[in-house]
Amino acid sequence: MIKPTHVIELESLQKHFPARDTPAIADLTTVLRSGVVTGLIGPDGAGKTTLIRILAGLMTPTSGKVQVAGLDPITQDRRLHTILGYMPQKFGLYEDLTVIENLTLYAELRGVRGERRKQAFDRLLTFTDLTRFTHRMAGKLSGGMKQKLGLACTLLGQPQVLLLDEPSVGVDPISRTELWRMVHELADSGMLILWSTSYLDEAERCSDILLLNEGKLLFNGVPQTLTQGMAGRTVLIETQEISHRALLQQAICLPDVGDGVIQGKYLRLSLKKGADRHRLLRDLNLFAAKIIDTPPRFEDAFIDLLGGSMDSKSVLTEVLSAIDAPPDETVIEARELTKKYGSFTANDRVNFRVRRGEIFGLLGPNGAGKSTTFKMMCGLQVPSAGQALVLGTDLKTGSGNVRQRLGYMAQKFALYGNLTVAQNLKFFSGIYGLRGQKQRDKMAEMTGAFNLHPLLNQKTDSLSLGYKQRLALACALMHEPDILFLDEPTSGVDPITRREFWLHINGMVDKGVTVMVTTHFMEEAEYCDRIGLVYRGKIIAIGTPDALKHQVTSEQTPDPTMEQTFIALIKNYDAKEAQ
Repeated sequence: MIKPTHVIELESLQKHFPARDTPAIADLTTVLRSGVVTGLIGPDGAGKTTLIRILAGLMTPTSGKVQVAGLDPITQDRRLHTILGYMPQKFGLYEDLTVIENLTLYAELRGVRGERRKQAFDRLLTFTDLTRFTHRMAGKLSGGMKQKLGLACTLLGQPQVLLLDEPSVGVDPISRTELWRMVHELADSGMLILWSTSYLDEAERCSDILLLNEGKLLFNGVPQTLTQGMAGRTVLIETQEISHRALLQQAICLPDVGDGVIQGKYLRLSLKKGADRHRLLRDLNLFAAKIIDTPPRFEDAFIDLLGGSMDSKSVLTEVLSAIDAPPDETVIEARELTKKYGSFTANDRVNFRVRRGEIFGLLGPNGAGKSTTFKMMCGLQVPSAGQALVLGTDLKTGSGNVRQRLGYMAQKFALYGNLTVAQNLKFFSGIYGLRGQKQRDKMAEMTGAFNLHPLLNQKTDSLSLGYKQRLALACALMHEPDILFLDEPTSGVDPITRREFWLHINGMVDKGVTVMVTTHFMEEAEYCDRIGLVYRGKIIAIGTPDALKHQVTSEQTPDPTMEQTFIALIKNYDAKEAQ
């Protein structure tokens, strides 16, 4: 049992980088205590990773006082590292080593040997449920299993302070729930835990939070305190008078609205203080719509504290041409789609259709076959059997003309980090056949739509994650594709950037673009017209977000969230298979 006496003390902490006009950390004073999980929250570039690296002794502060469990991270780094566990944002283990080989390496580095090592391995493998996978290469693990292995290696030596930098990015809801269970058990034992996250629903699982923006501390306290400040200001609008996508574009421009998202059949709005609901409906030209009060979420309070989300329509939508095609045309189709790796079946006779101008979401736990399905549909992997059809053409044998109509944004950043933003735009527009004035015009349009002009001469590696993702989407849209494949396009970015992305996506769909998307953000699933839930290589459920929720509605859960729906559908499937 760890004694719950450790604290992290920060006093007037400052961190300046020469290339930045504003400090990365600005005059931060606070105390973090052991025995609880403290959440480190903030938008992209808020200073979260900088703070964690300072606490870990990997970065020197410009000024101020830092003490971790009574130790200075710079001058007493050796002593600190004996009691500190640090899990970086990027997977930091060796992908060409097995699970047990990674654990052995980290045990050596930590000086954990003999019987003590055997006991630690048994405890950690049981704790993370990795006992069955000890001889699997780390690179072959699912995203959730990689994070569990990273946590197991971090816990070797029984650290008393645990720093976790976005440990749940790219992890499905079931694995995220397991990670949180593990971390709360560690906190209950007296460990000091700081958890950085871009998933704002996770803030509500923390006992305390630090909310940073541009290096400044905006809030420090119990997350529910911040959420309660939005009471009476979050509503749902239900109407058949206009599409929710078009309605959202209108609503976010109104002075009474601070934020808006699509939630199944509803438009969900956060209102500014003093908002007039009757005026809101009048300004939206809605005459038969219902306004329903709904409980606020932490994300509502977070965005309100930052001054609201985007307050203008998607500029990208203005520069794209409308697609002239039959609205009910089948654009993407999987027929008995199967993929095998030796004796392992990753996909087992998957079937679905996607219509013109539809957003179709593929959801599923890590390792369920979701990414394999996605890659076969956009021609990146060859099926073992069945067909992946786009515009009626099998991509395995089809012509390049169909591929020229596809846009693809990879889950991992796939542009050239040693090229500037402008060079990447020019390179990818050239790949899609743009030359001369047409190329220059398209580069200018994308630069304006994604606000890239101040960054054109910067190397892509130096960009924040949010701007890397903006650039990746801009490059995927250079040739104005009418079919867009997006593989976790907003993984790791902050909520405001996610809203910007979806505003663009919704605008493109209104122009006739068809989108297939994978995501682990359950709120993003609400934007989809239909969802296919992939599990054990099969589509186990397909339908609208509201239809899937209805399948799991019960007396205990009369109004399930999308995350509750995801977990319940998988548990129900497992229960049926076990009979």
